[in-house]
Amino acid sequence: MWREMIVSFGSHADFHHPANEQTLDQIEQHLDQPLPTPLRQLLLETDGLDDQFGTEVVWSAQRILEDNEQFRTEASFRSLYMPFNDLIFFGDNGGGDQFAFVCNPQRNDVFVWDHETDSRNWVSASLEDYLQRSIQAEGEDWYRS
Repeated sequence: MWREMIVSFGSHADFHHPANEQTLDQIEQHLDQPLPTPLRQLLLETDGLDDQFGTEVVWSAQRILEDNEQFRTEASFRSLYMPFNDLIFFGDNGGGDQFAFVCNPQRNDVFVWDHETDSRNWVSASLEDYLQRSIQAEGEDWYRS
């Protein structure tokens, strides 16, 4: 379903081999929260997704686990940024900003975390909308208005 939808956007995207259920279960156990259903379904079809420029629009399951653990446990981040525990980061723009779902309360919306200002701003109402907009974008700052 996800692969066909992404191909229908008409832009180039690089798919990866599917993630396995055990890896996704491990992410949920380590982060102590469920993956958003759309993200889980996408990862079961492609373990990561790159756009035409090589930007990791959706990270691999392993990177999702590693980066989210780092953001939640890195001591220096506590003095620099608001807490990240209610976010699940899953992709980036190639320039430092990262995309996330809010998991408490659980939402389908995608937000962007600005690495320079620590702001968290709404980007799209769904993973599908995020994928379409980011894959069809002509640059890394497509979400800024």
